[in-house]
Amino acid sequence: MSDIAQNLLAVRSQLPEHVRLVAVSKYHPAESIREAYDAGQRVFGESHERELTQKVALLPNDIEWHFIGHLQTNKVKYIAPYISMVEAADSLRLLREIQKQAARHDRVIDVLLELHIAEEETKYGFSLDDCRKMLEEGEWRQMPNVRICGLMMMASYVEDVEQIRAEMTLAADFFDEVKQRFFADAPYFKERSWGMSHDIPIACQCRSTMVRVGTAIFCERGY
Repeated sequence: MSDIAQNLLAVRSQLPEHVRLVAVSKYHPAESIREAYDAGQRVFGESHERELTQKVALLPNDIEWHFIGHLQTNKVKYIAPYISMVEAADSLRLLREIQKQAARHDRVIDVLLELHIAEEETKYGFSLDDCRKMLEEGEWRQMPNVRICGLMMMASYVEDVEQIRAEMTLAADFFDEVKQRFFADAPYFKERSWGMSHDIPIACQCRSTMVRVGTAIFCERGY
């Protein structure tokens, strides 16, 4: 068994059955992704459009590709033919562009709304108030080629376990509010994407359904 296969087993052993693993494969070569694929992994996360396009051409077509980084609107057209999920939809402008490009390819693209909860300064993500306002205004309801499937956030990168737990709990509670108010009749609105290598146990306790893990699977970046 390869090192990557062993690493995958070790990560999966930490996850409850209802939590899906997104293997963060950005900066790692197609050969490493193939090893993980051969060990049963099917969901991979990338954050650079050109790198992702190259890998899609080299790897099996049943891979579920997630775009996990900040996505610029002018890059959406390149990934729209094949992307399974955009995990960090952080503006109405981006949702409009995903709708436009998905419609061109007669596809429905799944997205998660990115929340900015961590105390660290980041450029991207909806505040809770901005997210409420966007959903209340309702333009997203006129986007048949975009399917909002849940929420995504990144907790502060700190040693303080209680701070991480508080941020993830806030996100989980906000998910409940949004589900009840806007998606009560939408069974696909179910994803709570938070948790990475260093905070998987807390994320699972805080009702995550999807964790993003890179280094613990692929070790140091390949290039």
